[in-house]
Amino acid sequence: MNRRKFVENSSIASLGIMSSAYLPKLKQKEKIKIGVLGYGWFGMRLVKALMRVGGAEIIAVCDIDAEHLQNGADEIEQLQGSRPRAYKNYLELLEQDGLQAILLATPPHWHALQFIAACKKGLDIYCEKPLAYDINEGLAMIMAAKQAGNVVQIGFLQRNNVVLERAKSLIRSGRLGAIHQIDARIHYQPNVGDHTIQSPPPSLDWETWCGPAPKLPYRPSIGHFNWRLEKEYGNGHLVDWGIHHVDFVRKIMDFGTPKSVVANGSNVAHQGKITTPDTLYVKMDFEECPLIWQHRMWGVGELDRNLNSGFTFYGEDATMFGTYQKLIIQPKGKDSKQEIIEAPTKGVLDMNLSNFLAVVQSRDHSQLINPIYDGFQTTATVQLAMMAYYTEGLVKWDDQNNTILENEQAAKLLERPYRAQYKRPNF
Repeated sequence: MNRRKFVENSSIASLGIMSSAYLPKLKQKEKIKIGVLGYGWFGMRLVKALMRVGGAEIIAVCDIDAEHLQNGADEIEQLQGSRPRAYKNYLELLEQDGLQAILLATPPHWHALQFIAACKKGLDIYCEKPLAYDINEGLAMIMAAKQAGNVVQIGFLQRNNVVLERAKSLIRSGRLGAIHQIDARIHYQPNVGDHTIQSPPPSLDWETWCGPAPKLPYRPSIGHFNWRLEKEYGNGHLVDWGIHHVDFVRKIMDFGTPKSVVANGSNVAHQGKITTPDTLYVKMDFEECPLIWQHRMWGVGELDRNLNSGFTFYGEDATMFGTYQKLIIQPKGKDSKQEIIEAPTKGVLDMNLSNFLAVVQSRDHSQLINPIYDGFQTTATVQLAMMAYYTEGLVKWDDQNNTILENEQAAKLLERPYRAQYKRPNF
């Protein structure tokens, strides 16, 4: 089966970037009824942004941690004046009368099952990044969304950022000359949490939290929030945070997915504490030029700490470094001077949700900033990078058939076996 055909024929395929000035305006209609799946740190951020945007009412909230669930229902009631119904089981939430859309803010190992169940109910979905835990889950989610015809927005926040449009314009104008290499990086020191095995908090149903993923012995370093650096749940720093930088570069350059990926790394400072690399180097070969990712989760990073997080475009005529707030251009020539372009953008999360709600009302999928196939391409890119790291080999990606060539070990990582009673979705 050609696994690309159904994607290309979908009405929610990858679209161009719009300035926030051209985002569809939310019309004054009856409020959209929304359910929230996952009320941890980012679920809370999504809810507060939704309240700032307006135009929606949260009528249901779900979490398998009783404390999170109670706090979520209390906080939402305080914010909007009406109390949502509280659920431990997301399938029960999806049955609630009047529900129109969901915010999906659970860890990525739960995304596919919850997303597809919501599609079967015809609900619109705002899904946090990464799209899925593995590539074949992402393909199944695309198929489910195509069949449902629902509105799907993926949570890549910086698509609204004016730096993206400015950088893209400068590159297209030829200001940098031909681009032959791009670097991206985030160096920082994380708080990895307590990694000693212990009983989970009384409020947390650890069995259900692990869901279709392997059930590891509980420790705070792999539970709430800290799951991001656990291989079986979050899959590491590149997949969790670096994915935003990779997405940003992809959209500036109009990249698809890489032809091949190589990676190497290690645990220098966090050996025995986390199961993903605290030091990583990845070379992603796109058709046009390579993107090189680096992170170090220890030490001080770069000599200039202002360069610890950002992306650099190396052109024949100029080099351009960027963050989400500004661009710095260094032209070629001994006496050339740097040009600094300040371009701060505030409220990117609010703009994402405003765009989602407006498209839920209009049903015009072409106005989505972060459509599902775009989210799949970015997610697949960082997933391929981790496959290259785990297998210590070259990973060649066939984007016509969405599969890996000439690396059987990596190909096995396209889909992870589900645990116990859970069944993998098909596509």
